[in-house]
Amino acid sequence: MPVPKKQKNVYADAEQMAEKQRTISVSEFFSKNRHLLGFDNPRRALLTAVKEAVDNSLDACEEAGILPDLTVTLKELSEDRFSMSVEDNGPGIVKNQIPNIFAKLLYGSKFHSMKMSRGQQGIGISAAGMYGQLTTGQPIKITSKIGKGKPAHHYHLHLNTTQNKPEILRDIEMDWPKDHGTLVEIELEGRYQKGRSSVDEYVRQTAIANPHVSITYTLQLLTGEEKAEYIRSVKQLPLPPKEIKPHPYGVELGMLMKMLKTTNSRALKGALQSDFSRVSSKVAGEICAAANLNPNASPKAIALKEADNLFRAIQKVKIMNPPTDCISPIGEDLIVSGLKQQVEAEIFVATTRPPSVYRGNPFQIEAGIAYGGKLPGDELAQVFRFANRVPLLYQQSACAIFKTVQGIDWKNYGLDQARGALPSGPLVIMVHMASVWVPFTSESKEAIASYDEVIKEMRLALQECGRKISAHISHKRRVADALQKINYIQTYIPQIGIALKDILGLNEKEVKRAVTTLTEVLEKKRAI
Repeated sequence: MPVPKKQKNVYADAEQMAEKQRTISVSEFFSKNRHLLGFDNPRRALLTAVKEAVDNSLDACEEAGILPDLTVTLKELSEDRFSMSVEDNGPGIVKNQIPNIFAKLLYGSKFHSMKMSRGQQGIGISAAGMYGQLTTGQPIKITSKIGKGKPAHHYHLHLNTTQNKPEILRDIEMDWPKDHGTLVEIELEGRYQKGRSSVDEYVRQTAIANPHVSITYTLQLLTGEEKAEYIRSVKQLPLPPKEIKPHPYGVELGMLMKMLKTTNSRALKGALQSDFSRVSSKVAGEICAAANLNPNASPKAIALKEADNLFRAIQKVKIMNPPTDCISPIGEDLIVSGLKQQVEAEIFVATTRPPSVYRGNPFQIEAGIAYGGKLPGDELAQVFRFANRVPLLYQQSACAIFKTVQGIDWKNYGLDQARGALPSGPLVIMVHMASVWVPFTSESKEAIASYDEVIKEMRLALQECGRKISAHISHKRRVADALQKINYIQTYIPQIGIALKDILGLNEKEVKRAVTTLTEVLEKKRAI
């Protein structure tokens, strides 16, 4: 019997494992996990790319005090390839910032800013460029101009995913007829399909939540071209949100320790006052006393155990809610105005809830309902979800907005509803969350997490709108009942005339007068 050969060792030892270890850049990670950013299939990727570019444009225009004029163009190059461009009339971008903004992940001005904005993470537009680069090999193209008489800078950029830094393929100055603005062009693998999750619907809903914006949307398919114009219905920008400092209730232990190490204040009490919102001298003293710490101690010298005591003390001390001028809601009138522009209904109602707080973050919930008119009466209600004025078109069932709408008993408000389902009928329901930090369930920013405080405010807003719609439905039913009775009486007016003649002995002229009078009374009732 032959002796079996000795097999080569197929397992690695510790030294061999150590040789394989290396740092993973954030862009390298997301290039392999692009589904986390909303680029998991060609149809959704097309929408996500447009969304990220539009978000950046609107934020830039509003921050500069410019009424936004956007041009969004999709051009089908082949069955699975598109060219996407978004052009704005914003303030433009300083030349040396262009490469980092568009070809470096986690680079931006909004992540550390405690005020409402559409973008939050510094990932979006650079991720869209990276997706285009991965699927077509083409660079992201940027043209930007910061003022009249200034040159326009035109870049072709690649993102080096290993080092997470931009590679400049082209950098030239060019003539551009605009006084100021930015044009973003990305060629990417994509697929267009009409429907509730399409780019068309995203642009339409963006116009609803942003009635101060004008958008020209062009879709150039191989089969033909379609164009839509969304003209602003108001010529006033939303109130600009103001930046606030972190609220103590929203800071976790690790962040608290970091803030103590980096503060410019020399005393602990002073650091609490200067680096947090709503911490007065009195409140800072109460926190130090509850933590059994010297108010004059150096913040940088605070050890872990002392920081833990400080963190626990903050939770025990009553601190005023953070200021709410850091958020800018749409407002009831403008919600109604936006819905009227895009939805053909017979009644529109809206409500804006007072500001509230979750984990120290201010937020505000708004809701609107459009009912009746030309809306389909035999379908489930359509739900428009918004976060900081941005439409959310994917991951509906995972979103707090959808769950809250589904969880309300709409039968109480005169609407049809099967158990565990959305209400049915001629109905569009809109919910908007405005916050300094929207608690999205993932980096793709398509669904809002179900915090109890957020769910409560959504429910109250929807119930208030439901009561307004219920009053309209009840009135409409009463009118319908009255009309039915009038029609019934009018049907039998000739027989009533004959009865009056026989019972009261009236002549033909008197009967005709009585019938005419009754008819006039019924017509007046019908008009009312």
